[in-house]
Amino acid sequence: MRHGKKNNHLGRQTAHRKSMLANMACSLIEHKRINTTLAKAKALKQFVEPLVTKSKEDTTHNRRIVFGRLRQKDAVTELFRDVAVKVGDRPGGYTRIIKLGNRLGDNADMAMIELVDYNEVYNVGKESKKKSTRRSRRGGAGSTTAAAAAPAAVAPAVETKATNEEE
Repeated sequence: MRHGKKNNHLGRQTAHRKSMLANMACSLIEHKRINTTLAKAKALKQFVEPLVTKSKEDTTHNRRIVFGRLRQKDAVTELFRDVAVKVGDRPGGYTRIIKLGNRLGDNADMAMIELVDYNEVYNVGKESKKKSTRRSRRGGAGSTTAAAAAPAAVAPAVETKATNEEE
């Protein structure tokens, strides 16, 4: 029985598994998203999330702990400088796993793991909803001046187009 055994060994010895996860974490920090198998993505999520949490407080002790796991100075620097600034207010859940389908060769489940705050597609829609303000139905003096200014802005664009065609 496997009571209390939470980590996935991924078919590797301990040293190989730790090195592989460290390399994948460095690639994730550098490129902000990577494609891998679903099992490795889930293992990487458990590996990387505590490191990002440590990076939110920039102390020498935290840098040494993270460097002991990642083993690449450039990745540690980028994690503490760039990634920690973006995720500073987020209480957790720094990564997202998106399933991609099956690999052609061996039919393995593939997934993309990415840092949540670096995906512009999801974040743009959420920011625009926050910025929208409530408008009243009643027109005001402001709407008539905006309507009067709009045709004046369109006319020069038409003239420049006509002059370009003549030449």
